[in-house]
Amino acid sequence: MGKLFGTNGVRGIFTEDFNLEFIHDLVSSIATYFQHGKILVGYDGRDSSPVIVKTVCSALNFIGLDCDVAGLVPTPCLEFAVKKLGYDGGIMITASHNPPEYNGIKPVANDGVEISREDEEIIENIYFQKKWNNGNTNWGLTKDDSRSVESYINGILSQVNISKIKSRKFKVVLDLGNGVQSVTAPKLCKELGCEIITINEKIDGSFPGRGSEPTPNNLQELSNTIIENNANIGIAFDGDGDRSIFCDNTGKVLSGDQSALLLTNYLLNNNPKSKVVTCLNSGNSINEIVQQNNSTLIRTKVGSVEVSRKMVSEEALVGFEENGGFMYGRHNYVRDGGMTLGLMLDLLANTDNTVSQEIGHLPPSFTAKDKISCSKGDIDKIISHLLEEFPNSDTTDGLKVVIDPKNWIMVRPSGTEPIIRIYGESDSETNLDLLITKYIEKIKRIVSS
Repeated sequence: MGKLFGTNGVRGIFTEDFNLEFIHDLVSSIATYFQHGKILVGYDGRDSSPVIVKTVCSALNFIGLDCDVAGLVPTPCLEFAVKKLGYDGGIMITASHNPPEYNGIKPVANDGVEISREDEEIIENIYFQKKWNNGNTNWGLTKDDSRSVESYINGILSQVNISKIKSRKFKVVLDLGNGVQSVTAPKLCKELGCEIITINEKIDGSFPGRGSEPTPNNLQELSNTIIENNANIGIAFDGDGDRSIFCDNTGKVLSGDQSALLLTNYLLNNNPKSKVVTCLNSGNSINEIVQQNNSTLIRTKVGSVEVSRKMVSEEALVGFEENGGFMYGRHNYVRDGGMTLGLMLDLLANTDNTVSQEIGHLPPSFTAKDKISCSKGDIDKIISHLLEEFPNSDTTDGLKVVIDPKNWIMVRPSGTEPIIRIYGESDSETNLDLLITKYIEKIKRIVSS
């Protein structure tokens, strides 16, 4: 059988490999997998999303399923609403951080969490065999449901100390990245009594502000705005609002690992003997925090599906990825930029320290990542060559070369783009730069050889 799903849903370039015929057949396969019930459909701000949602709904209806359209919402909003409002499943139309010409489909199970890898395979089998439940004369109906945003924001508010946060009157800078957290994040902050300053707030599928993915290289405006306004904290979201990158009160951009360490330490202090799930490419400083709180750390392959589904089976309190995807089990077992912002404000409301001071109390974390565009053949060549050079490497997901507990490098093909990603951790900023540079040069030599 062929492969449709990548690391996170099915994605492609709209009108090319991700055209309306393909979308119809894919959603017919998803509908056959769901079998029955009412499906909630949401979409991000990409230019192609309004056209795609019509195809998605008609395919669901043709197979015999009813669907409600939540409209323009963040992915975690759609996921939470599926669970909270009692839907039998969900479909989110999004390509997350991919460039504007991409779009994608992400199926959500009735528990509000992305479907498992095993269920992805079931859908792929249905797709390639074209075994759809068609010929049904009891076609489904489509209608709108505007409850998702209110349900989502109320869900986040229920997990934090509203009055304590309000009393601090925090000043927050929101870099909304022209994405769909513009629908929810400002409303959440207002409910929490924050003064907000927004940048890139207009939803625009071409992501003209800084692109759809927040990275240390494109958050200078966020950093400057924090400094100019003496803000307590800043946050940048990706295109569909499930990931978030923070800037501290000095304007310094925090890595996904750093903010995850900060939040995990805060949550475990109040909930010792809990479980934490993270990927193989996250830094090792989390080990110390978990041990200090008599808790358990579980590692998975890279991907939010891997982390989320392991959190469900383990009933874990916390899950995270190094890319700014943070998951709080008591809210929902999915990465959620809005819930992450709420937790960070809750943390600040319970300390007299600034974010910068709080980070200073944690074990040091020096992690970085980079990427190189390359073909499938190049990727296979790179992995094969490195495995010959480092035969004792961990090949659970790509290839991870462990030099010592504080120094390692990992390479793996992206599941969403034609690139290979390089991750690394070292014992200092200087050594980390040297390590990443060394392996980028090594990989380029392999490709050109």
